[in-house]
Amino acid sequence: MSGNQRTVRPITTGTSVIGIVYDGGVMLAADTLLSYGSMAKSFNTRRIVSIDDHSILLGASGEYSDLQELIVKVNALALEQSTTSTIESIYTQRKLNPRQLWNYLRAVMYNKRSRMNPYWNDVVIAGWDSINEKPFLGTVDKIGTTIEENMVATGFGSYLAMPLLREKWKPDLDEGEARALIEDCMKVLFYRDCRASSRITLAKCTTNGEECIVSEPYELDQSDGWNAPSMIRPVGDLHSGQDGGW
Repeated sequence: MSGNQRTVRPITTGTSVIGIVYDGGVMLAADTLLSYGSMAKSFNTRRIVSIDDHSILLGASGEYSDLQELIVKVNALALEQSTTSTIESIYTQRKLNPRQLWNYLRAVMYNKRSRMNPYWNDVVIAGWDSINEKPFLGTVDKIGTTIEENMVATGFGSYLAMPLLREKWKPDLDEGEARALIEDCMKVLFYRDCRASSRITLAKCTTNGEECIVSEPYELDQSDGWNAPSMIRPVGDLHSGQDGGW
């Protein structure tokens, strides 16, 4: 007779999610590779989704099956939030606020880890905070620790992308600059993280939540990395025609 089952370690995982606030909204990016241990299992799996009629963005690294369960919970919460029995609900469309979702997930993650059965995810929440009238960007890790910042990264991104974000980010970034900065970070992760891929999805939520969309997966331009002088230098610094073996 078997007892309760626990996930003791993540198996099918995704790596970093990166997010930044820019002048006019908030933007997220993640690659589409799922790894089964050290094996590349799926090359086209999205880890950023829109919640509550495309008004909130949710992305996560870590165990993909746990992310799927979190998405079910969050969609149920969004439906409950928008469905009330009051007369007010007939005239006013109620939407889940990204800060409310962030706090809800903090409680969910803390409760799960207190039961010694955590969701093996680091979650990023982004959207337009209609209460404080500004973009919102925050993270929740698997033990329920929360961070709200203008730039966030999970997984290896917290080591490889955050230095670039801290150096290049400024409050008046426009959308084009924000996209260029995020794509630069995703390229670095592809070059340095063996669990990352060059195929990514980009998502954004603009002022007042007027536009909150997730792009189709697309390939990053890698020519600037592989054509660098250090990558095309002859082996052993020998010129063409000479023996350049190891």
